[in-house]
Amino acid sequence: MADPTGFLKVRQRELPPYRPVPVRILDWHEVRVDPDRAELPMVARQAGRCMDCGIPFCHNGCPLGNLIPEWNDLVRTGHWADASERLHATNNFPEFTGRICPAPCESSCVLGISQPPVTIKSVEVTIIDEAFARGFVVPQVPQRLTGHTVAVVGSGPAGLAAAQQLTRAGHTVVVYERDDAIGGLLRYGVPDFKLEKRHIDRRLAQMEAEGTRFRAGVEVGRDITWEQLRARFDAVVLATGATVPRELALPGRELDGVHVAMEYLHQSNAAVAGREVPDQITATGKHVVVIGGGDTGSDCVGTAVRQGAASVTTLAIGKQPPTQRPPTQPWPTDPTLFEVSSSHEEGGERGYLASTVAFIGGDGDAAGRVRSLRLARTEYLPDGRRVPTPGTEHDIPADLVLIAMGFTGPETADVTAQTGVELTERGLVARAEDFATSVPGVFAAGDAGRGQSLVVWAIAEGRAAAASVDVYLSGGTELPSPVTSTTVALRP
Repeated sequence: MADPTGFLKVRQRELPPYRPVPVRILDWHEVRVDPDRAELPMVARQAGRCMDCGIPFCHNGCPLGNLIPEWNDLVRTGHWADASERLHATNNFPEFTGRICPAPCESSCVLGISQPPVTIKSVEVTIIDEAFARGFVVPQVPQRLTGHTVAVVGSGPAGLAAAQQLTRAGHTVVVYERDDAIGGLLRYGVPDFKLEKRHIDRRLAQMEAEGTRFRAGVEVGRDITWEQLRARFDAVVLATGATVPRELALPGRELDGVHVAMEYLHQSNAAVAGREVPDQITATGKHVVVIGGGDTGSDCVGTAVRQGAASVTTLAIGKQPPTQRPPTQPWPTDPTLFEVSSSHEEGGERGYLASTVAFIGGDGDAAGRVRSLRLARTEYLPDGRRVPTPGTEHDIPADLVLIAMGFTGPETADVTAQTGVELTERGLVARAEDFATSVPGVFAAGDAGRGQSLVVWAIAEGRAAAASVDVYLSGGTELPSPVTSTTVALRP
C-alpha cells in the first residue's frame, strides 16, 4: 500500500519544467523539457503524496476509471513495468491523455481538499514515456481470429481506442480516415508543441503489429458509401467526432482573414509535418484576435506566436474565472478556474466581458479584408443571456480573426441520407446505452454521439463501444466497458 505519511512528508507540488519561453517559441517541439532519468526521483516523491484513499474520488473524476492510487504506489516504489501494466489496464493511450487532458482527476483528488493535489497527469505521462523507453509497450496480438470484420470510421481517440480493443478481441478491424494521415484531431487539431506526432506514430505502429488496418485519405459517404461499408463489414463504429464549428454570424463574417480556428490549426499542423499547404493561413506580421478562451483558442495563441504575429489578443464573452474553487463548484466537482496555459505564458493579451459586434473591413486595396474588430462590453441580463452593452462599442486592430468557440456536433448529412441513422434534437447521432444506433450493426462512440468533450471521454466511449460491438458479434465479451452512452461527467 502507499506510504501512509507520504502527503505529510512532501507537501509541495512539483512539476517537470517547461523549456524557456524565448527558446521554445523558436520551434514546434513540445514545451515540456525532454524526460530525464534524473527527474524520476521527483516524480516518485510526487506519486508518494497519494493517500491511497479508502474511496479514491480520482476514479470518479476520470471517466476511464484509471487505477490512480495503484500506479502511484508502483511509481513510488520504482516498479515501472507494473505501473505501465496498471495504467494500460484502463487507458489505451496514456501518452495522449497525459499531455492534452485537462486532468479532471486532479480536481477530485482527496488531498486537494487541504493541499495542492497529487500531480496525477505528470505521473501518468512519465509512466508511459518510461514504458516506451524501456521496451514495456509491445504488440498484443490476439491468440485467435473470430472471422468477424469491423469498420471504424474516424481515427481520433475514440476510433483508435475502439479499433485497438476490437482487434485484441480477435476481430479484423479497418480504420477509415478522410485526412491524409491517421490521428484525427490528435494529428491535425493539436499543435506539436502540445503533442508531437511521433507519439501517435509509435502507437499506430503497435496497432498495426497487432493487426489493425488503416485506410487514410478515404472519406466514407463519398469515396465509399455507407451502404457499401455496411455490406462489407459485420459491424461499423461511427467515431467521426464533432467537427462542425460554432459560428459567429455577424456583419463582416465573409471578410478575408476571418476563419474558424480548426481551419487555421489544421493547416499549421500540416505545414509543420512537411506537407505542402497552398495559400496557408498564417499569422506572420499580423494583429491576431482569437475569439474564445478555451483550449482551442490557447492552441491558436501558441501557433500565432511561433509564426511571428505582430500581436495576439484572446477575447472571451464572459467574466474572468476565479483563481480559487468557488463555493458553487465544491470538491470533488471539476471547477472552472482561471488558468495560464503554456501558450498564454508565451505572449499576447487576454480580454473578458468582450462581445464581438462586427468584423470591419478595409478601404481601397484592403477592401474585402478584415482590418479591425468592433467590440462592446458584455452585459448579463436577468434571464442569464449575455448581450453587448449599447454605447460601449470600440474597435481593435485585427488582420487575422480566429473563431475558437467550440463545436456544435458531427457532420451527419451523408450518414443520415445513406443509412437513415437517427439524430438527437442537438444533431448528435442517437444511440442506446450500449452505443448502438437506430441502424442494426452500427454503433457511435465519442463526440459524434456525445458532443464536444474531453479526450478521456473519447477513449472511455471507444473502449465501451468496443465491448458492445463484441457482444453484438460474439454474444459476449471480456472487454471492459467503463461507461454507458448516458453517463455524464462529474461537473457542477
